[in-house]
Amino acid sequence: MGAVNLERAGWRPELVEAFTPYNADGLQPARVAAELNHIFRLWTAEGEILAEASGRLRHEAAGRHELPAVGDWVAFRPDASTALSASPRGRIEAILPRKSAFTRKVAGSETRQQVVAANIDTVFLVSSLDRDFNPRRVERYLLLAAQSGAHPVIVLNKTDLAGPHVDAAVDAIREVAQAAPIHAISAKTAAGLDTLAPYLGSGETVALLGSSGVGKSSIINALAGEDLLRTRSVRESDSRGRHTSTHRQMVRLPGGALLIDTPGMRELQLWDVGETLNQTFEDIDALAAGCRFRDCRHVSEPGCAVKAAAASGALPQARYDSFQKLQAEREAFEVRHDERALIEEKRRSKIMGKALRARIKEKGR
Repeated sequence: MGAVNLERAGWRPELVEAFTPYNADGLQPARVAAELNHIFRLWTAEGEILAEASGRLRHEAAGRHELPAVGDWVAFRPDASTALSASPRGRIEAILPRKSAFTRKVAGSETRQQVVAANIDTVFLVSSLDRDFNPRRVERYLLLAAQSGAHPVIVLNKTDLAGPHVDAAVDAIREVAQAAPIHAISAKTAAGLDTLAPYLGSGETVALLGSSGVGKSSIINALAGEDLLRTRSVRESDSRGRHTSTHRQMVRLPGGALLIDTPGMRELQLWDVGETLNQTFEDIDALAAGCRFRDCRHVSEPGCAVKAAAASGALPQARYDSFQKLQAEREAFEVRHDERALIEEKRRSKIMGKALRARIKEKGR
């Protein structure tokens, strides 16, 4: 790739101001276009380069969420010794403030935060209309999308496989979507692809998120009009996908939009969703105004308007059950996070105490 027009890559006036402190130090701006094994592909005004995070940046990061992610704008220092080589390299010294970030808890038992994509304008939450169709999974993605600061859009792919059931599937998703737009499309036949055009303006960044096999890479290829990304078929036995994208990467469409493809996520654990749970379940939040107690958890408290609505059928039972499950998950996360914060604080205090004792000992010599 040759020189990159940074404005077409999403560079905006607020970023110019944020980058000012780094100009004097000889650093240059770039956008992270791909991440693979701690090596980052950067789009710069001079072209595409490979870079690593500096030792200082890695040392000062409190966790993976403070290291570069695809979509980030960074300040990097070119490696002068590779300037004329076929693969110029650089070192990332700082990350500019993120305007949005889609985050989740890392897979497994660790209580650590992971940034899936940063500085995104719109999130396409992709679900497929085959046998792996799952409104509850979409509900979970909506919760994290609300936390990200990006605009969520639900994309139901594979209408060519759904036949006469498309309308019923859209209705099922509408029950959980709240205000999020819903678009039913087929990447294979291109049906409905034109409905995504309003989100794909020049310089706009869109991240595609969804489980393996829902067709994220196929959608990008269809929008691009060429096979930019490798695709694979799903298993016929259960319509479950197999990982095609193995790392996060950003591609540019002919019209100038920037799409971030992400590996499919089977495990989507919440990270500090806070009040966004109530925002995602606005229907339940509205019903809660009629509860007898202001701090009602809608479990066993008397005079609970939410439980009453679920019992009468005014609130779908599946919706109520999903809310309870996510609420319990949020509370469990808060307990683990508080415990980890206490452990981290003790660790930092121990390090600082050790450094202070060493300094006092050195002065006493």
